[in-house]
Amino acid sequence: MIRSADITDVPVIRDMIRELATYEKVPHEARATEEQLREALFGARPAVFAHVAESDEGEVVGFALWFLSFSTWRGVHGIYLEDLYVRPGVRGGGHGKALLAELARTCVERGYERLEWSVLRWNAPTIAFYEALGARPQEEWSVYRLMDDALRKLGSGTE
Repeated sequence: MIRSADITDVPVIRDMIRELATYEKVPHEARATEEQLREALFGARPAVFAHVAESDEGEVVGFALWFLSFSTWRGVHGIYLEDLYVRPGVRGGGHGKALLAELARTCVERGYERLEWSVLRWNAPTIAFYEALGARPQEEWSVYRLMDDALRKLGSGTE
């Protein structure tokens, strides 16, 4: 079952974010606190959203965390999927596909024209999963990120 996350899901979402960071070999980068997630997802002006996948027993076993993007070329919003994670013990059970299908349904229902995300180049099983669904890499684009000291330096005008 896929449903919108509620505030009681925050601790398990936080745990799965840590699991994902460990899987992606950067556990030290998963610093978000439960308080930060509660505020981002359920505060006065949420700008990020989440869905969870539940097992037949009602246990949360996966999540999708996303926010709106905007295409200046198409003139409409889209969804940017920040994280998709399904716990290893239940992978292959359709939870990941169901989470993506729910986001695709949201796009179609709201008139959004894209659903996009990033994937690590070394993550072959996940790439194969995405491509089996019809997703294609945007190979002509490279993702850039400004963070930590470089972000502070540029933002303070001391570059």
